[in-house]
Amino acid sequence: MLENAYLIPIYPLLAFVIIIFATRWKEKLSSAISIAAILVAVIHSIFVMIAVIGRHGVPFELSVPFIEHPLISLETGIFIDPLTAVMLLVVTIVSGCVQIYSLGYMHGDPRWSRYFSYLSLFTFSMLGLVVANNFFMIFIFWELVGLTSYLLIGFWFEKDSASDAGKKAFITTRIGDLGFIIGILLLATYAGTLNYQEVFTKVADGAVPVGVLTMIGIFIFCGAVGKSAQFPLHVWLPDAMEGPTPVSALIHAATMVAAGVYLVARSMTLFVGSAEAAMTVAVIGLITSFMAASIALVQNDIKRVLAYSTVSQLGYMIMALGLYGFDVAKDPHSHSVGYFAGTFHLMTHAFFKALLFLGAGSVIHAVHTNDIQEMGGLSKKMKITSLTFFIASLSIAGIFPLSGFWSKDEIVAATLGHPVFMFFTLLIAFITAFYMFRLCFLTFTGKPRNQERFDHAHESPKTMTMPLMFLAFLSVFAGWVGMPWLSHGFSSFVYTGELQHHGPNYIVMLVSTIVAVSGIGLAYTVYFKKKISADVLMEKFKPLYTLLLNKYYFDEIYDKVIIKPLLAFTRMMWWSDANIIDGLVNFVGWFTIKWADAKMLFDKYIIDGAVNGAGTVCMAASWLFKYVQNGSVQFYTLVVITSAVGVIIYKVTPEGFVYYFIGVVVVALARFLMKMNRPEEGNVETEPEG
Repeated sequence: MLENAYLIPIYPLLAFVIIIFATRWKEKLSSAISIAAILVAVIHSIFVMIAVIGRHGVPFELSVPFIEHPLISLETGIFIDPLTAVMLLVVTIVSGCVQIYSLGYMHGDPRWSRYFSYLSLFTFSMLGLVVANNFFMIFIFWELVGLTSYLLIGFWFEKDSASDAGKKAFITTRIGDLGFIIGILLLATYAGTLNYQEVFTKVADGAVPVGVLTMIGIFIFCGAVGKSAQFPLHVWLPDAMEGPTPVSALIHAATMVAAGVYLVARSMTLFVGSAEAAMTVAVIGLITSFMAASIALVQNDIKRVLAYSTVSQLGYMIMALGLYGFDVAKDPHSHSVGYFAGTFHLMTHAFFKALLFLGAGSVIHAVHTNDIQEMGGLSKKMKITSLTFFIASLSIAGIFPLSGFWSKDEIVAATLGHPVFMFFTLLIAFITAFYMFRLCFLTFTGKPRNQERFDHAHESPKTMTMPLMFLAFLSVFAGWVGMPWLSHGFSSFVYTGELQHHGPNYIVMLVSTIVAVSGIGLAYTVYFKKKISADVLMEKFKPLYTLLLNKYYFDEIYDKVIIKPLLAFTRMMWWSDANIIDGLVNFVGWFTIKWADAKMLFDKYIIDGAVNGAGTVCMAASWLFKYVQNGSVQFYTLVVITSAVGVIIYKVTPEGFVYYFIGVVVVALARFLMKMNRPEEGNVETEPEG
């Protein structure tokens, strides 16, 4: 079964090809093909998981040489280990739920077939990234994920906000990808290969200098910063809400943003080899998590609350992985649970975050607005949606015994020995519980704040509610595999060799639960019981509220510091190109044309004029002298005698010569005129004889 695992990404790829080339005109058939393909991938992923468990987590690798070169060899192949198996299940299950849910949500959309083809291509890209056995392949699929996210975020491209959001996501993540490819090139230079196992073996053997390894780790982490929306490249993810809500669920739960966390987890050997790189990862994760959680406190767009929640939870995962790398780099025998915590939370988060987004989509589908200030009381009309949404909110808050409790508890445990990280982790947990139940209470409880929208509200169709119930089940029970008293739970599966998960820390469990309940209690007091006025709090902390409402002004700062200067620079370059470069080129062209015109005039009127003038003079002279040189001996004798007489007269009396000359000229002119008026001999008309 493992040797055929490469087929898992092929199923959605085939669906994409079939829809695009054969069935795009048949909407129902297109969606059926797409859903069938992902369900087959789910079943295959389950068998892969069973096979990996049967091998006790021993990795399986299959590769085919792609490029052989003395300096580096590239290959295509698959690498199946416990982390791969878990990610395959997460991606296929969430993608399957999203596609089934889309049957109801996207009903009537004019680009129905295109939508399902894009979903299939997106899923193929993420699955290919997961099963890849080398950095060369993972980068190819990494870019495909970026491309398909652009297509899906900007799916409703007729809206400027959607097309702009797609471009923003694409360009922002490309910045991180630039660092990623630099890290890959450094790895290729120092390791001579990009195969995971070979690279990690050489790193463990010290083949890569520590300083270079730090650079490699940070550059590769840049890719995760972009894809997983970490500070300072987090700005694209909230705007990605412009895409269809099922797309948001897929991106935020199991595909694009999960890719960055998966990359850090897969490359953990690099971070274990460099404490500096690992701590950089942890600090960025903590900053991102706190910043996004605080912004989510004041958002009124239901999807943006969840978007910032996603950014915050991703920061949690990144922080835990970074702390693991730091702890093990400092002490190879460390019992840090950061790796387990980060990957475990990646799994549980996928289920309850997908449920939250799909629940939000169900609400939006019913009331046709994203603004939670126009909702309220919807639990009366949307019982399934409200119940499943509350379950997901309890899970993300970390309430026992739901899935989120077990993974969040592990993240808190990962901060043991790092007081600053622990303080902020608990603070973020409190904030998370508060803003999630602020969202729940404002949306589903109390009186309707917009009666017209409330009257229009209704429960979503079964194609939408069935995935909600299934994901609610996973949000409750999926985390149970991490129960520490169940044969060390999920950790005994993810970890192999020396890395084992320690026993339960009941103090951490108790503290994290108290923090979560406190956050829920405060939200209950403010937004359900209304014993504390939210408006009063807003006015009391207005500067802070304004700062959070404007998302720390990151978009404005980027606009003024980067975007506008860059646009000004491009406009300057355009002006210089249009006026200097093009101006010089155009001037040369204009001057060449004018020079050619001048040469043409000179040639026509000077050169040709001189030549033609000489010919004209010759022709005129020949015409004149034909009457002088007429071949008549008598005429020649007359000229000689006249000339001789003239000379004699000139010698005798010069004054008389003048009169003589005038007379000769008059006689010659008269004769010439008579000659001109006489018909040519050949033209004389004669009377016919007889």
